[in-house]
Amino acid sequence: MFFVFINKEADLGSTILIGILLVFLIGIILNYVFKMVEMVYVMRFRKPLYNHFYLHLKRLDKSQKRILDSKFSFYQKLNDKSKRHFEHRVRCFINDKEFIGRAGIIINDEIRVLISATAVMLTFGFRDFYIGLISKIVVYPTKFYSKTNDAYHKGEFNPKLEALVVSWEDFQEGFKSDTDNLNLGIHELTHAIHINSIKERDVSSTIFSDTFKELAEMLVHDEDLRNRLMTSDYFRKYAFTNQFEFLAVIIENFIETPKEFSQHFPEVYSKVKQMLNFRIANY
Repeated sequence: MFFVFINKEADLGSTILIGILLVFLIGIILNYVFKMVEMVYVMRFRKPLYNHFYLHLKRLDKSQKRILDSKFSFYQKLNDKSKRHFEHRVRCFINDKEFIGRAGIIINDEIRVLISATAVMLTFGFRDFYIGLISKIVVYPTKFYSKTNDAYHKGEFNPKLEALVVSWEDFQEGFKSDTDNLNLGIHELTHAIHINSIKERDVSSTIFSDTFKELAEMLVHDEDLRNRLMTSDYFRKYAFTNQFEFLAVIIENFIETPKEFSQHFPEVYSKVKQMLNFRIANY
């Protein structure tokens, strides 16, 4: 009887193991099938199959929520469902990053919420919104000395240190006007998203980087469009320093003055909208 008992236990263990292996194998197959289906979908529609899927939506506390309600105009334009998704992402972004104060500045909820909200705004059309190349956010009260080029900066993104660095004074200045197309937070976070999209291969990063390549090629081959961009007063001249500054500047314009952008340069506007998968808030 003893040996029979042992054999039954062994049979049960083998059955459980086989079951686990089957579940694992089915999971791999389903994941592969989903990726294939999504690849076809992305090629056809140039957007992810889905952006928002959460088992549990995290919430900001009341004081943090008030900051969004009163100081972040993009959030105010969203419908109730999108606001809940936005709030969840801001909370997750805050939890994921290390915020460091320099030169006497104390990190508070306003700093955490507004910087995180800017990142979430730019990646709201992405599935992966964390911007993995940023692990820490360093905040100075005003302009800071950077060893990168031995000069004072208002902001910078350092991919080697995985650090976004900003002057809080200049970050706030960027949100005083929603229509001047000057926003330090949008500009520096766009640099981070751009470099992150080159490094990562998730669906949103792929759409972002591939669409930017399409935009660059369009500008190479369309001399008239290129000349109109460079002679227009709509984009500030700093945009034409290099490809990174070009992208950061045009996304500043896209966020702050979308109607003007679409009227002046509909072809470029369409590409930026595709890059960000921005199908929200009347963009």
